[in-house]
Amino acid sequence: MSFPDGFLWGVAFAANQVEGGFDADGKGLSTADVVPFRDPNARNYTALEALMRASDEEIATARTVEGGSGYPKRYGVDFYHRYREDVDLFAELGITALRLSIAWTRIFPNGDDAEPNQAGLDFYRDLFTRLRERGIEPIVTLSHYEMPLALVADGRDGWADRSVIDLYTRYVDTVVRELHPLVTYWLTFNEINTTLLEPYTGGGVVTREGENTVQKAWQAVHHQYVASARAVRIIKDIDPQAQVGCMLARMLHYPATSAPGDVLAALEANDLNLLHTDVQVRGAYPTFTGRLWAEQGITVDMAPGDAEELAAGTVDFLSFSYYMSLVSAADPSQYGITGGNIFSSIRNPHLEVTDWGVHHDPVGLRIALRDMWDRYQVPLFVVENGLGAQDEVGPDGRVDDPYRIEYLRTHIAQIGEAIDDGVRVLGYTAWGGLDIIAASTSQMSKRYGLIYVDQDNEGNGTLSRTPKASFDWYQQVIAENGATL
Repeated sequence: MSFPDGFLWGVAFAANQVEGGFDADGKGLSTADVVPFRDPNARNYTALEALMRASDEEIATARTVEGGSGYPKRYGVDFYHRYREDVDLFAELGITALRLSIAWTRIFPNGDDAEPNQAGLDFYRDLFTRLRERGIEPIVTLSHYEMPLALVADGRDGWADRSVIDLYTRYVDTVVRELHPLVTYWLTFNEINTTLLEPYTGGGVVTREGENTVQKAWQAVHHQYVASARAVRIIKDIDPQAQVGCMLARMLHYPATSAPGDVLAALEANDLNLLHTDVQVRGAYPTFTGRLWAEQGITVDMAPGDAEELAAGTVDFLSFSYYMSLVSAADPSQYGITGGNIFSSIRNPHLEVTDWGVHHDPVGLRIALRDMWDRYQVPLFVVENGLGAQDEVGPDGRVDDPYRIEYLRTHIAQIGEAIDDGVRVLGYTAWGGLDIIAASTSQMSKRYGLIYVDQDNEGNGTLSRTPKASFDWYQQVIAENGATL
């Protein structure tokens, strides 16, 4: 097992989960800023698609609330004001890449503003400069589960409205022109398949009475494909040396049994997951899409020239998240269900699960890497992988987290095996560096970080940062380029 010279070792997080400063320096409200906190004990982790939504009524209520109380993503972990010390900690960790996102509403607060917000551009320029000075490559996601709320509220349709393509590409053009000397790797959308799984989170599509939300979600994701293709061309025109990638929540499905019906169910689930990367890497919808839409009664409105745009705007590399594998069956009702990240699954009896029902399946990551390499033959990048857990602070003020070390160790080792198999992997960025506000649950107690942040679910705490035992372990892994795994 080996890792090549230049392999990018890093951590990852999203602006809406760390930055805070939701109303600072001209920032506008985003879709993430109106998703309220709910008691984790009252949540159904096998129905996560309902956890991240916001109705018109909830949005209207949230807009009347001043401050961040009840809306954890408004305050995050105050990275917006503490990024200098956090960058110093990341440099101490020894990472060579930080995958992060730009908050669209820091640049265009309402999405359709006449001019960009200079304070937002200045913030990211200083952040990226500091990273570069410390030898850390920014891996920048342009849209990560947040978009201007003004494009969603008051009856507007988010990404289901085709006009958002032009607003997004103007935003992309603006930030890339301003920041491209500091950035080599760009990702157009985070986990683009989430728009079908959870339309509000991924596409700003609000579920409304009398509307076909599934139809709107498919329309929204088509618009995102077109926008991604245009973004690729915009970025390449500005900086021909830039590398532009797509990003998928990889949902690897196994059949529950060797029964042909179960095998077919798993095949169809995997094909649906990879449909998104088929479009962005190959430049066209796969052939099964027509039957899929017909069976679901879906009609996607495509403008003249869309097919040509998709073909002309394919990505340079494929990045993805991997947390768990899933199981499919022709009749899933006969099996028990476990939870997960955004999606749930039939319980796999051969795998252990975390407190949140996530299957611990590091070999599945190797399988996913080999499968996608064989399918696409483009470089791959594991940009999200980590363990959410309830950490305990010890008497010495530190967190001893051998469970996180074991999770990361076993998954990173399988990346090394895939590289030895011949798969080209650009790097690995563990989720989430710092403890952050959880995407699916808006809680702080589901901790992913290598660095402990003193803050509870209600936002109380000093916000002090303390490296965990996993920080020291990962620091050594990076220093040795994975040689001792």
